[in-house]
Order: sequence, then C-alpha cells, then structure tokens
Amino acid sequence: MRPFAEQTVLITGATSGLGLALAEALAERGATVLLHGRDEKRGRAVLDEIRRESENGKLQFYCADLASLQQTAELARRVAAEQQHLDVLVNNAAVGFGKDSSKREMSQDGYELRFAVNYLASHVLVQGLLPKLKASAPARIVNVASVGQAPLNFDDIMSEHGYSGVTAYRQSKLAMVAWTFDLAAQLANTGVTVNALHPASLMPTKLVLEAGWSVMSTVEEGLEATMRLVVDPALDGVTGKYFDGLREAKANAQAYDLEVRSQLAELTESLIASAVSRSS
Repeated sequence: MRPFAEQTVLITGATSGLGLALAEALAERGATVLLHGRDEKRGRAVLDEIRRESENGKLQFYCADLASLQQTAELARRVAAEQQHLDVLVNNAAVGFGKDSSKREMSQDGYELRFAVNYLASHVLVQGLLPKLKASAPARIVNVASVGQAPLNFDDIMSEHGYSGVTAYRQSKLAMVAWTFDLAAQLANTGVTVNALHPASLMPTKLVLEAGWSVMSTVEEGLEATMRLVVDPALDGVTGKYFDGLREAKANAQAYDLEVRSQLAELTESLIASAVSRSS
C-alpha cells in the first residue's frame, strides 16, 4: 500500500456513528478522506469540523442517497472521474432496524429499503469503482456487515410477508457477506482485496439508538476493528474473510453455499438492471 498520507479513502455513511469516527481517525493520519452522506448541510458541517480538528485540507464530501441506485451509480462516476486514485472503499452506510420494526419501508427504486441500501447500493458502488480500485492496486474494499445474519428467503426477498425490520436488516447483511466471498474470488490476482466485518455489537450509533436497543459496545471498539482492515499492513493480500471484531470468524452457513451465492448474484443483477432501466 502507499504511505498512508498518500492514500485516498472513500467512506459511505461518514456523517455519524462509526463512519464519522473512521473519517476523523483517517483524517488525523493525513489521508485524503472522501466522506459520503445523504444530507448536504450535515455533510458540509461535518467536513468543516473534521478539517478544523485534524488540520487536514485533503477532505471532500459527496452527497448521494443510496436508497436510489441511480444516485449510487452517479456517486461512483463522480469519484472515479474526480480522484486520481482510490486506495480504500469502506461500505459502511446502512439502514438499521427502524424506529418501528414492523413498518416496511421502500427504496426509491421500489425495493425493500434495507436490502436496497445495505446490500444493493454497495454492490452498485463497487462495480462503478472497480476500474479505479484496480488501477490503484494494491487497494482494499471493507464491507461493514454484522454478526446479525438471517438466511436469505428467495421466495420473499423483499420481505412482503410478515415484515420485520430486524430480519430484513439481518438478511441484507448476510447478502453483503456472501457477496464479499464471491467478489474476493472475482478479484483474485488483481491486487484488490475485499473483506467483511462485524465491527462491534450494538454501539451507541443512530442505527441502534433509534431502535431502542440497549448499547453493548463502544464506537471506539468498532473503530479499532474497522481501522485494522483499512490500515494494518499485516492484512496486505488477505481477502475473502469475515471478521468479528479483531478475530477472523465464521459467517452464517448460507454465505458459504455456492448455490445460494449463485442465486443471489443472479437476483442482484436482475434487480439492478431493472432499476437502471426504470430510471433511464
């Protein structure tokens, strides 16, 4: 990897919680940090604050709503066009359990919101940025998943029956981990690694607090685990792994099922193509 002060890192969901803590830590180390958020005013305020605290002028904010796959694809195009290189992509943005876990929400493309933002948007963003990441190799993709993983129900992937925001969230995170394993295989010998992690359990983030769940871990614990995947030279070349905090771990069994992963990949391509065709 390049010396860290020469690296460019894109973090989705960087205006609060773990993403914000990660952006602050990377800015302190002198990296060029690209902060993503969906609220322009909030994003600019966060950007100014981190600039002041870190005295790092190499920060940029990108506004996009990942509930729109079109906006997500446009985010990838803008970053690819404006940045000379991209050393690390951290897919951190996520929709949590929700204030009312029984309330089913939809993305702008008409998909179940958690599956769309937590999984499909990350997929679209990576596909759009892969040429830049490969050209910048060695490079890393870090997918912020969760230990909370529910088996994918392909008969009701949009959770139209007996909706639970918790289950929908957990299915989206299992999809992310399963895709991580496939993506690692696809990127073998390109110099781009991809790993997934559960940073820490129930940190005091907006995602957890709005759902009314009890806090178990600190943001600092999650930051330590995530920073390790971003910066640790001991992980150079390590790819296709799932980590629980600082330890390599086993994901839900479905993530290792090649038939499940093949079905997920086919479904993903179909959903993305459908969204693109509707927006064009």
